[in-house]
Amino acid sequence: MRINEFFSSFIKIHILHHCEKEEIYGVWMIKELNEHGYKISPGSLYPMLKNLEEQKLIRSRVEQIGKVKRKFYRITPKGKKELSAAKVKLKELIGEILYQ
Repeated sequence: MRINEFFSSFIKIHILHHCEKEEIYGVWMIKELNEHGYKISPGSLYPMLKNLEEQKLIRSRVEQIGKVKRKFYRITPKGKKELSAAKVKLKELIGEILYQ
């Protein structure tokens, strides 16, 4: 599946969802999205993570693991509000599309 603007929004919601549950990092998120049929490259994911961080929806911290530096992401209070609002809209949309 090619990542376009339409699916980009789904991916952002997916990222916020996982960042709310636990800290995530890029490679893990790529694998998680792949399990849901999204074929996303690091060249697409990392700018998306950077954008979410610039919008203050997630925050990052860097950890040195051996010789590797890994950036971990977690949701912010603003991100939680956005995710909550997105869930309301998604439930409404799904109800309209699937049950009406």
